[in-house]
Amino acid sequence: MSKALKGIGILAGLLLVGIVALLSYLYLALPYDDYPAFESDNSAESVERGRYLANHVAVCVDCHSVRDWSHYSGPIVPGTEGRGGEVFDQKLGFPGRFIAKNITSAALKEWNDAELARAITSGVSRNGDPFFPVMPYPSYSRMTARDLSAIVAYLRTLAPVDHPVEASRPDFPMNLILRTIPSAHEPMQYDASDPVQYGKYLVTIGGCADCHTPQEKGSRIEGMYLAGGFDFPLPDGSVVSSANITPDPETGIGNWDERTFVERFKSYSGPVPEVATGEKNTYMPWTMYAGMEEDDLRAIYAYLKTVKPVSNSVNVFSPADQSIP
Repeated sequence: MSKALKGIGILAGLLLVGIVALLSYLYLALPYDDYPAFESDNSAESVERGRYLANHVAVCVDCHSVRDWSHYSGPIVPGTEGRGGEVFDQKLGFPGRFIAKNITSAALKEWNDAELARAITSGVSRNGDPFFPVMPYPSYSRMTARDLSAIVAYLRTLAPVDHPVEASRPDFPMNLILRTIPSAHEPMQYDASDPVQYGKYLVTIGGCADCHTPQEKGSRIEGMYLAGGFDFPLPDGSVVSSANITPDPETGIGNWDERTFVERFKSYSGPVPEVATGEKNTYMPWTMYAGMEEDDLRAIYAYLKTVKPVSNSVNVFSPADQSIP
C-alpha cells in the first residue's frame, strides 16, 4: 500500500511540475513579443492612406465604434468613432466576453507607435496581454510596413473620446490558448501593377476570409475558402450568414460581371434604410466598404475570379423564431 501511495505521490508531483512548467511557458515565454519593423510616418499622405484603410478596407473603425442597428448594416453612430465598447460574448458564440477597445487618442496617449503597431499586427497589448482575434490581427499581420504606419498615423488623429471600457474576460481554457495565437508581422509581397495580386492583398488585410469562410471549432473548414455560410447572430435573435463569394456560377458570384460587383458596393454610398426588429439585416458594414476606391474593388473582383469555385448554397438571413418569448 505504501509503495502505491508513494507512486501516486510521485505521479502527482510530476503532474504538478508539468502544470507549473506549462503555465510558466505560457505566461513568461508567450505571447509573441517582437515588434514589427516599420518607421512612423505622420505625413498628410500617410494619415490619408490610414484613414482610407481604417474606414474602408480593414474597417478598424467599424468594430471600435457604436453601430446603429435600427438601420441596415448597422452604420456607425456619428461621434462614436473609435470609442470602443462593442461586446462580443458567449451570446454571439465567442469563448468569453471580449470588448472592443477605445482607440481614440484619449486611450492611446501613453502608447508609442511601435506598441500600437504590434497590437495591430500581432495582437499583443501594451502590457503584454494577448487579444482575442475577433480583431483579425492574423490578417492585419500581412500589411506592408507602409500601410501599417499609415493606420497608426491615422489613429493618432481620431478625436479623443473619454469612454472607459471594461476588460475582456476569456473563458477557460481560451485564456491559456489565447497566449499561443499572436505571431510575427509577415508583410505580404505583391506587385501593385497586377490587379490580381493587389486584390489578394486587399482581401487578406481586409479579413474577408474571416467572415466568408465557414469554421468548425475555431478553424477554417478545408476546401471552403470564401464559400460563405459562417453564421452571425444579430441582436434581435435573427441570424445572418456570410455569402459565398467564390466564382461558383450557381451559389457564388460566378455570374457577376465587374460592373455588377462594383455597383453592389457603391449602392450603399448614401443613406441606408431603417430596419425594424425581425427584418433582414447584416453585420457586413456596407456603408464603410462603399467608400472603397473603384480601382480597389475591381482588383478584389479580379482576385475573387481566380479562387477555387465552391458550390455552397447559403441562406443569408434567418429571422428570429417568433414563437420563442
